[in-house]
Amino acid sequence: QVQLQESGPGLVKPSQTLSLTCTVSGGSITTSYYAWSWIRQPPGKGLEWMGVISDDGSTYYSPSLKSHTSISRDTSKNQFSLQLSSVTPDDQTVYYCAKLYYDGQYYHFESWGQGTKVTVSS
Repeated sequence: QVQLQESGPGLVKPSQTLSLTCTVSGGSITTSYYAWSWIRQPPGKGLEWMGVISDDGSTYYSPSLKSHTSISRDTSKNQFSLQLSSVTPDDQTVYYCAKLYYDGQYYHFESWGQGTKVTVSS
């Protein structure tokens, strides 16, 4: 069974870049038909999908976050990462990584990490 674990600094200063890593165990991030995503949940709001990296390394981002979001991967460590630049207090929330299955038409969420809380403060 695939397990995902988020890691990274819990505190980031405004205007800095937030970097989070998701370590995957029990399965390879290069396995065909699977993709890996970052999602967050702002306080009092629903889940917000941020972006995804596919099995071949292609990336896709939420249009509202594309300008300051980057997702990358390290296949040797079976990890994928999120970088969010120029953070503001609005970026303070819990961040999740997740595994998705692609059926040829749609992505389906299969597994989630437990989430990591990020505080934006000087």
